[in-house]
Amino acid sequence: MIQVGVFGAGGRMGATVCEAVASDPDMNLVAAVDPYGVGASAGGVVAVADRQAVVDAGADVVVDFTIAEAARDNLVWLAEQRVHAVVGTTGFTDADLERFQAAFDAAERACIIAPNFAISAVLMMRFAELAAPYFETAEVIELHHDAKIDAPSGTARLTVEKMAAASDAWAPDPTEHEMLSGVRGAEGPAGIRVHAVRMKGMVAHHEVILGAEGQTLTIRQDSTDRSSFMPGVLAAVKAAPDHTGLIVGLDALLDI
Repeated sequence: MIQVGVFGAGGRMGATVCEAVASDPDMNLVAAVDPYGVGASAGGVVAVADRQAVVDAGADVVVDFTIAEAARDNLVWLAEQRVHAVVGTTGFTDADLERFQAAFDAAERACIIAPNFAISAVLMMRFAELAAPYFETAEVIELHHDAKIDAPSGTARLTVEKMAAASDAWAPDPTEHEMLSGVRGAEGPAGIRVHAVRMKGMVAHHEVILGAEGQTLTIRQDSTDRSSFMPGVLAAVKAAPDHTGLIVGLDALLDI
């Protein structure tokens, strides 16, 4: 039985994680932490402010769905406590990842960071990576709910990185004049353009459009409910005790 704690338990994603963990016969939800959601109840556990609660409750793994500013400190602290981490928070820098790698290597514990826990999103990234060498142009569009504070999404960034690594034969952007500043989106690795949409009514959606002479290919993934992320979260929690160090991306655990 894996003992699990949740950081960010007062938020919608955190509460959904609590319910999913509590419903899994191989897991036991032992603590929920959220300084901004004290008293919120999910999965039969009431959220408290002090993160020490996860250690006191004997958590083997902590799932962090907070924000980057909080998670930067949380993750290093979890490593010091020798607790595995499964992380859905995004917005980390390369320097952050280097710190996490060093901290969890030293602790001989795992830190699994997934920009997206939906299996469909993991497959979307893999399909885009496979398609990249066969096309000359590509653009990535990510669409999220209006409460997401970082842009572009970690999923979009990782998708572009994988596509750029798969091919270096991308055509240059022909745009010479932007009539509205920023209309062409942000320039990612290999010059692949990334566009971010924030809108009420959405959850998480990603679209990759690839083009070559006379043809286009569109790969789209939609998460219409936060429950779509739970199978991936639970898979990462179950895998964490068997790993050490930093793992980025759910694909490494699913052999996709």
